[in-house]
Amino acid sequence: MRHSSLEALLARVGPGLASGPLAIVMAEDAVEVDSTLAHLTKIGFRDILLLAPDGLDLPEGLSDRIHLAPHDVFADAALPHAVTQVIDRLPGVWMHACYNAEYLFFPFSETRRIREMLAFHSEERREAMLTYVVDLYSGDLGAHPDGVSRQDAWLDQSGYYALTRKGPPPDWQPLERQIDCFGGLRWRYEEHVPWTRRRIDRMSLFRARPGLRMAADFTFNDAEMNTHSCAWHHNLTAAVCSFRAAKALRANPGSRHAIQTFRWRNSVPFQWHSQQLLELGLMEPGQWF
Repeated sequence: MRHSSLEALLARVGPGLASGPLAIVMAEDAVEVDSTLAHLTKIGFRDILLLAPDGLDLPEGLSDRIHLAPHDVFADAALPHAVTQVIDRLPGVWMHACYNAEYLFFPFSETRRIREMLAFHSEERREAMLTYVVDLYSGDLGAHPDGVSRQDAWLDQSGYYALTRKGPPPDWQPLERQIDCFGGLRWRYEEHVPWTRRRIDRMSLFRARPGLRMAADFTFNDAEMNTHSCAWHHNLTAAVCSFRAAKALRANPGSRHAIQTFRWRNSVPFQWHSQQLLELGLMEPGQWF
């Protein structure tokens, strides 16, 4: 269903979105938009808001549960700003925010739906979930020059690390249960990535409430919603498997000519299965079995 703007979309269908869970997808280009929408539908999102620039070549025959609105996707912090706009209209709804060519995986996502997982997470008194952005890339840039191939997707099996997040100056005090995570293509090719975009932690699953705001770095104005677990035990985490960094590195002239292949000694084929991500430590089942 097409709408004239995000505001018009929320005014027209907002009440019908209140049961959730809701996915918000920002399409920066036409790459793998169809597979992103299909994946989100498969894992159980009831409705999807698709934000895209005017004139983008989008899949035909979109489902009635996919709501399309034009948006300036290249504005600074375009997705966090759009998310904040949706939060204001849909308090209490669980949401997921991502870009095209990104795929959310959570523990046991092949046999359990997103609603089941979020119900368990809510019972643990959690209002948000940490997701690690795991970079995917084509194994053959000659065959796939944009760095994207679902049939030949690879990821890094090591090279990930986390640092305790520090508070603002002048004290720089450690923030309780908050971490800055790094790894993947953004770590290996950091000379081509602005330092503000090197982190791979993203609070991309959360429950909306009045006054909640998402910052440009995908953190919230509520410190507890930026934590990786509660104070008494480990909680669930998830992974967003993403071709976005590969696309950007191949689109940028400097990095495109400097990189002949994304593969290295620690590259492995992506199996498109949550078990692989669990075994690599890229997400955590917590107390959910």
